[in-house]
Amino acid sequence: MPNHNPLLNTGLRWLWITILFFIIDQITKQMAVDFFVTPGGRFEVMPFFNFTLAYNKGAAFSFLADQGGWQIIFFSSISSIVSIGLIYWLYTLPAKNRWLSISLCFILAGALGNLYDRLFVEKGVIDFIDLYFNSYRFPAFNIADSVIFIGAGMMLWDSFMNPQNESGNADKDEAAKKSSNGNRSSDSRKV
Repeated sequence: MPNHNPLLNTGLRWLWITILFFIIDQITKQMAVDFFVTPGGRFEVMPFFNFTLAYNKGAAFSFLADQGGWQIIFFSSISSIVSIGLIYWLYTLPAKNRWLSISLCFILAGALGNLYDRLFVEKGVIDFIDLYFNSYRFPAFNIADSVIFIGAGMMLWDSFMNPQNESGNADKDEAAKKSSNGNRSSDSRKV
């Protein structure tokens, strides 16, 4: 039976993944806030992994976090533009391009999760996952950051495993060259 909803024939078919991970991100952030109440506490899960509570008004790794507030508007604007671009990209992809569509949905979920925090959490983006090795501590992060990382990795994998058909583009370029050469040779005969 053919699918009569044209949107389900696009990458938007996988948008439920974005919604699912956005919800998971927000629930886990709220759990961290409820459990720790104040930033800085740690709950050891494994010898290299803690839960903690941190707020970040900047970008990844707290980049520009100590600025006067302009960075919140700046990063919110970028997140909004990127999110709109990702939704459009999903709309242009065929649904059968599953791997790339799902990777874009992961990135979109993360972008929207952190955008929500920037807009509605006064203290900034909520981070609660703390990984470390000996004395080296990786900056705290959250589920939104994780799904952005996973989505980017999936996109990278897809670019290696499913490269664009270069021979198809080369054939088109060659046909265009032949066509223009044919026009030149016919022009030269007229002279």
